[in-house]
Amino acid sequence: MATVLSVSGSPSATSGTARLLRHLDERLIAQGHEVMALDVRTLPAEALLGADFAHPAIVRATALFAQADGVVIGTPVYKAAYSGLLKSLLDLLPQYALAGKTVLPLATGGSTAHVLAIDYALRPVLASMGPAHVTPGWFTLDKDITVGEDGTLTVAPGSAEALAQVTDRFSAALGGRTTLLAAAG
Repeated sequence: MATVLSVSGSPSATSGTARLLRHLDERLIAQGHEVMALDVRTLPAEALLGADFAHPAIVRATALFAQADGVVIGTPVYKAAYSGLLKSLLDLLPQYALAGKTVLPLATGGSTAHVLAIDYALRPVLASMGPAHVTPGWFTLDKDITVGEDGTLTVAPGSAEALAQVTDRFSAALGGRTTLLAAAG
């Protein structure tokens, strides 16, 4: 199956966006994909803000993009756009870092007023990086993501179903086994 890079653009260590991505990673793994996780917040700030293309952490992150067949990009929405942290990383990647790849954009936020951030802010940047296909993305309200005391993630039923569908479409575009899980889940 395919190798997927799952990228969280959240600056928060307790990010709902990152937790949601790790939840979707499990679904992709169950469908036979290898998933590599990248939390942009773990990259050195001086490398990101100083545009240090040669910094070893940036070189490693760039190599992860090159290795992936597909990329899931998740970001919280701030002021109707994707995170500045994610922007910093995307600016350091080669112009065609997504060439030939399938991409799934995801966003989280506090208000439905930000739902268009995927299509009007994130999708154009991703499309400019040369992917073979940008699948339909999904915006999830923060209130639909709950983390239990034991760390388990619960997604509200309507959002969970929609996320499963967009994840399965992404997996199918990569050549994943979605029919078995769609019937089971």
